[in-house]
Amino acid sequence: MSAADPRIDAFIAKAQPFARPILSHLRDVIHRALPQVEEAIKWSRPSFLNEGRIVAVFGAFKAHASLTLWKMGEATGREEDGMGQLGRLTSLADLPDDAELIRLIQETASARETAPPRPKKPPRPEPPVPEALAAALAASPKAQAAWDGFAPSHRRDYSEWVSEAKRAETCAARVAQSVAWIAEGKQRNWKYQG
Repeated sequence: MSAADPRIDAFIAKAQPFARPILSHLRDVIHRALPQVEEAIKWSRPSFLNEGRIVAVFGAFKAHASLTLWKMGEATGREEDGMGQLGRLTSLADLPDDAELIRLIQETASARETAPPRPKKPPRPEPPVPEALAAALAASPKAQAAWDGFAPSHRRDYSEWVSEAKRAETCAARVAQSVAWIAEGKQRNWKYQG
């Protein structure tokens, strides 16, 4: 078995008592199906990755547990019962036998390996820099240097913020604030970044 992620141990320990044996069993079967599988936490859920691609995710709720096999094509007929292809899992009896579960997991991993990569979106074009902002940046060499070093998305944030101002006073205030923050090397939403 590959290395166990202690965060998944903690997730299972915090689950409702009925769910713990289900989750432990699912974890064991996933490792038997894919010995090289890696454990991780994705979207606050225990996830199992094969060659960097998510194959399975399980969850625990107040009254049931779930197993989602990532983008599995085969329907099991229990999807309507709850999250995941196996529906609401309330006991080990709700699981298919281990051989069937291993087959489903391995087929999901195989399908994920052969799936073509999603096409990348073309980058959004940069909006034009508002004239007032461009003039203020040109007047401040330190701010202009920082601006030139920003990623296009950061320049877009400032340009859109300034251009969305409806009144001239608001625009002027935003330009002044932008130049001050840019000179300090701060992104537009720096207050909210960890």
